[in-house]
Amino acid sequence: MCTGITETAQVKGSGKGPDGWFKLEEVNVSYDHPTDASLERALNIDFVNPKKGLSARVAVELSPESAKKLAETILTTLARGEDHMKNSEAAQN
Repeated sequence: MCTGITETAQVKGSGKGPDGWFKLEEVNVSYDHPTDASLERALNIDFVNPKKGLSARVAVELSPESAKKLAETILTTLARGEDHMKNSEAAQN
């Protein structure tokens, strides 16, 4: 049974697809059956640029546990990067 759970957000960044790098404009995140991963349920992440069509897409399917680890790792890395920038700016002043 499909869950129908999907969230969409506007993003800024770049992704690499079959035709090379492209600007990312949107991310779609769902909790549902994966297309390829051998999992019952997955967190499916699609980074897209709708203006460029299907070739401007980067898709990821993660187990729920892996998705949680990724979220934690992203938040930890962002916090460390922000602290580093604050310390660098403070040292320059």
